[in-house]
Amino acid sequence: MRSAIRRPGLHPIALLVAASLLGTLACNGTTPVTQAATPSPAGKREVTSAAPAQKPAQTDDGDYVASGPIIVENQVDVLALTGGVVAEIVADVGSSVHKGQILARLDDRQALAQRDAAEAKLKSSEADLADWEAETKMAETDFDRAQRMRDSGINTQEALDHARYKLVGSQYEIEKAKRELDRARDSLRVSELELQKTRIEAPFDGVVARRYVRAGQTAAPGDRMFWVSAVGPLLVKFTLPERFLNQIKTGNRVYITSLLAPDQAQPARIVQMSPLVDPASDSIDVVAKLEGKPEGLRPGMTANIRLAPSATKLQ
Repeated sequence: MRSAIRRPGLHPIALLVAASLLGTLACNGTTPVTQAATPSPAGKREVTSAAPAQKPAQTDDGDYVASGPIIVENQVDVLALTGGVVAEIVADVGSSVHKGQILARLDDRQALAQRDAAEAKLKSSEADLADWEAETKMAETDFDRAQRMRDSGINTQEALDHARYKLVGSQYEIEKAKRELDRARDSLRVSELELQKTRIEAPFDGVVARRYVRAGQTAAPGDRMFWVSAVGPLLVKFTLPERFLNQIKTGNRVYITSLLAPDQAQPARIVQMSPLVDPASDSIDVVAKLEGKPEGLRPGMTANIRLAPSATKLQ
């Protein structure tokens, strides 16, 4: 008998399970999830580095240039010392003046009258003193004669006392006349001073820079009349950064140029330095005095100051 060969087959239950799984996958429609990229470590970002900021070029100390005004030591407003009407203008703007020169005159008629009265009083006091000095000499002579006569028994004690009292009285009158004379002299000095106040004078040698009044104007005490400025010596006032505090000192030479002539340098020497540093600006104040007689420079101009000579032409 031929034995029959059975082919292995799938169990009906296994087939049922497989079909169920395939149906579930088809209904869900799920697509495979792509794995996310691995994040970078927390707190770390890739930042594109910017180009470093360029620092301002440091100027060499030898090439440092400061600026400041050209000034003079003497530069003041001339004020009226007394009130009055301006009678005359003697000097005008641009006039060169000398110390004590009259710039203007106020009405001085009243001051002149008071001065004349003081002079007359002085002369009267001098005459009174001379008169009493003569009287005293006569009184001394009378007293000496009365004393001799009394010693000889010719005169009485009463006559001697009368001569003594007359001498003492004359001496008192001399002292009184001397005090009156001193008061008369003081009064004359006061009147001369008041008269001098009516003359507006230059306080120093220089030039009239401004005139504030005109003839006929009434001036009050303290009113500005003129602005007088000296013309030399010329000074330059400027500031330097505090790093120069230990690099420069009084007597050092600097070089000055003006905006009108930037190619012509004038030598100057430092005559004053502030011992302190200004905390607001971190700078020190410096004053330099120009040497010789610089041409083309005037008070009030702005100057450039170099600590070392440059290619400019030295004067």
